[in-house]
Amino acid sequence: MTQRKIIIDTDPGQDDAVAILLALASPEEIEVLGITAVAGNVPLALTAKNARIVCELAGKPETPVFAGCDSPMKRRLVTAEHVHGKTGLDGPVLSDPTMDLQEMHAVDFIIETLRSEPEGTVTLCPLGPLTNIATAFERAPDVAARVREIVLMGGAYFEVGNITPAAEFNIYVDPEAADIVFKSGAPITVMPLDVTHKALVTKARNDAFRALATPVGVAVAEMTDFFERFDKEKYGSDGAPLHDPCVIAWLLKPELFSGRKINVEIETGSELTLGMTVADWWGVTDRPANALFIGDVDGDGFFALLTERLARL
Repeated sequence: MTQRKIIIDTDPGQDDAVAILLALASPEEIEVLGITAVAGNVPLALTAKNARIVCELAGKPETPVFAGCDSPMKRRLVTAEHVHGKTGLDGPVLSDPTMDLQEMHAVDFIIETLRSEPEGTVTLCPLGPLTNIATAFERAPDVAARVREIVLMGGAYFEVGNITPAAEFNIYVDPEAADIVFKSGAPITVMPLDVTHKALVTKARNDAFRALATPVGVAVAEMTDFFERFDKEKYGSDGAPLHDPCVIAWLLKPELFSGRKINVEIETGSELTLGMTVADWWGVTDRPANALFIGDVDGDGFFALLTERLARL
């Protein structure tokens, strides 16, 4: 596999943190050009801080981190401290970062990187609301055509909503941004709740993280110990779904996943179904396919990959 250049756009979040760790643990396959923070799970000041905490936990303080948009394009920010805790990374005790936050705005970094790198070589990996990506596309319409691929965590079809009955959190927080991205013409691969809820951290899988006996392994185990309480209570599941690492795992081992190319539209008008990903899984419309919508994952293979890579840090 040739090394893929990526920008991780994120709102850490425990599962975002694990996704960042997985990418930083895989330098042979992935070059992280930068990490751009966006408001989402917690406000921007915390997501920008948390991204740097995770880079230092990984032993990669040279990774540039940029702060981006602090609110959705047209709406008031909705956050998820009820899931992730007041810091966004509740669970382990982690030191404040010492590495600097970059001075450039995240949106400017996205635009400049897409313009300076050869066309079709940069993959965008949004793990939170799509505000930064959509703002870049709106501000610089030429850059969407330069994207190799957008691989994002968001939306749902069968699983439907986790923040409202109809909507998944990342899309719901900024549906206008999601609408811009899905209409951008860039190649899109979607990791919806339908697949991420099959990537469950069971006790045995979390014990494997803890058994690494490294700061990373223990921190990940403690993050999922905290994170899982919400999903166990809400869904009656065996553990916490690791939503965002599915994005990075797709880049490393796409054979672990299966899905189909379909049309996905974003609801921006209805109060009842705001932020719904209207996914034409069964092809009942004549709307052209605009996204590869992933529906299944080999859970054992996913966690074997994740554990092996985290052991490298």
